[in-house]
Amino acid sequence: MSAKNTEKGSENGSDLQKVVQLDEIDRKILRQLQQDASLSLDDIARRVGASKTPVWNRIRKLREAGVIRKQTTILDPESLGLDACFFVLIRTSEHDVEWAKAFVEALRARPEVVEAHRLAGDIDYILKVQVRNARAYDRFYQSLISEVKIHNVTALLSMEEIKATTELPL
Repeated sequence: MSAKNTEKGSENGSDLQKVVQLDEIDRKILRQLQQDASLSLDDIARRVGASKTPVWNRIRKLREAGVIRKQTTILDPESLGLDACFFVLIRTSEHDVEWAKAFVEALRARPEVVEAHRLAGDIDYILKVQVRNARAYDRFYQSLISEVKIHNVTALLSMEEIKATTELPL
């Protein structure tokens, strides 16, 4: 990993974020870890054409720089009986700080919400909700609207997952 970080900010200069400059070996290591984080250090080193200690040092530096946030296990929802995936489009008439804080807390408290994004445009938020079935989704929905005021909700049932990955393009 290059020691050089560049700063990337918004047009007005706020929200500065450091972008880590990666070399090809870093990219190869990250590709291997994205595909299978359970690989041994020996396997990663062999696959990227480097020795074990430098690979370990690079991984450590990538963690310290925040490039690698965490390692996790991806589970199969259907094997666990979570057959229904809903994409929930939310419009709100509330835009104050207190409402936003309550809304975010409500989402974080619900394990069914596996992704949540605040959007630009006509829709304010989109949620990915993984549940057993439509009844479970309705219980989630009723619970959410009892806790926070929402102007409009549209739920879209995913009929087929065509592509899902956690791998970022490097």
